[in-house]
Amino acid sequence: MLVNRRTSERQECRRAAKIQFGTSSLPRDCTITDVSRGGLKVVAEYPEIPSIFTITLSTGELRQCRLAWRIGCEFGAEFID
Repeated sequence: MLVNRRTSERQECRRAAKIQFGTSSLPRDCTITDVSRGGLKVVAEYPEIPSIFTITLSTGELRQCRLAWRIGCEFGAEFID
């Protein structure tokens, strides 16, 4: 049985976003599949996701994130800003 450790309720969505690994890398496309006050779940087909990254939401808002888990091309991250 899986235990839900989320501290806030997530809302399902399907939003385009950009993910950036460091200040010198180019932003890359990704899709947010759910979001909450504390974090999000993303689909991105990149072999390496660093532990800290920046995501640009479709609203233009930038958020600093910490990688929480990864399974294949899906991963979860918590907001750290």
